[in-house]
Amino acid sequence: MKILFMGTPDFAVKGLEKLIESGYEIVGAVSQPDRPKGRGHKMVPTPVKECALNNNIEVFQPETLKDEALLPLLKEKNPDIIIVIAYGRILPEYILNYPKYGCVNIHASLLPKYRGSAPIQWSIINGDKLSGVTSMYMVKELDAGDILIKREIPIEDDDTAGTLFDKLADLGAEVLLETLELLPQGKIEPVKQGDDFTLAPMLTKANTAVDFNKACQEVCNFVRGLNPFPCAYAYLNDESMKILSCKPSDYTAKAQTGEIVTEKNAVYVKCADGFIELLLIVPNGKRAMTAAEYFRGHPVQKGVCFKKGN
Repeated sequence: MKILFMGTPDFAVKGLEKLIESGYEIVGAVSQPDRPKGRGHKMVPTPVKECALNNNIEVFQPETLKDEALLPLLKEKNPDIIIVIAYGRILPEYILNYPKYGCVNIHASLLPKYRGSAPIQWSIINGDKLSGVTSMYMVKELDAGDILIKREIPIEDDDTAGTLFDKLADLGAEVLLETLELLPQGKIEPVKQGDDFTLAPMLTKANTAVDFNKACQEVCNFVRGLNPFPCAYAYLNDESMKILSCKPSDYTAKAQTGEIVTEKNAVYVKCADGFIELLLIVPNGKRAMTAAEYFRGHPVQKGVCFKKGN
């Protein structure tokens, strides 16, 4: 079976590596174009590109998929199946309809829950106890195709988006191999998704600010779900501060929502139903540090509060 692989970030690398280890014929890897990164704006290859080149797999990085831009490659390579893991663009119908076994996507949620670009983060933010991976046929509508295989794992109380990302990348690679083994044999009965889907919208500046008007556990879930990327944040004295970790606390005091209270070697913030203890932060323009360390050097007066917006 000839496979064309389409993917871009680290999450997709695990799947590509599993295909290589298992001896599948990979006729090419399609990835997003290199992008400038860092202060020097140096062009950096995508993780999938690096993995493919290290394994002598030809890489293609089209600027667009429109106007049948990928059709010459499809005709040249003639893949039996296209595997897509976090490629980063919606595929046009000429690609979806080309391979014999269709285009199969590995998605980091238990579809139809969390269609969209940030399923890992939103599952933690929403306090879910289960996550997982789904393999599915791709259709024109985003993440709406028939389900092939679905596997679940628990979300632990101390999971962050980063730790769950790693677990689901490993699980996704396993689901990919299982799908490729069973699909050509006709041993998978595709299941249509219902209308009870939920969305995992893109993370932006607008929806990653901490709302201290929520309950302590909700705030802590929000922070965990955005660690390590893109990070929850709040404003203090008109400067943004990233919040990497916190935990609910039994501390009590009279304070207004969002107010910062420092006690000995601990920093607390008032939420709707109590206090959280602030653990690890990134002040604007500085390195990550403990909240206690920062506020020892930057003491706040009584009544000073975090703000959601500037």
